[in-house]
Amino acid sequence: MAAGRVPPGALSLRQFLRRQQVLQLYRKILRAIREVPAEQDRRYLKDWAREEFKRNKDATEEPGPKEFVAELCRQSLREHI
Repeated sequence: MAAGRVPPGALSLRQFLRRQQVLQLYRKILRAIREVPAEQDRRYLKDWAREEFKRNKDATEEPGPKEFVAELCRQSLREHI
C-alpha cells in the first residue's frame, strides 16, 4: 500500500480516539464494579455494563464519555423505578 492511503473500513482519527475513550470508560466502570462488596451486586452490575455497551456499540452519534455514562444511569434508574 502506498504511503498516505487509508485502507477501506479504517477508522478516522476521530473514530479511533472515540473508541479509545469508550474502551477506557468501560475499563474504569469494570474496575469500579470490582470494589462492590456483594458478589451478586457485582455480577448484576457487570452484566448491566456489558449489555449497555453492547446495545450502544453501533451508535453513530458522538456524545462525550460523561454524557454517555449519565444517559446509561438515567436509563437504569428508569428501569428500576
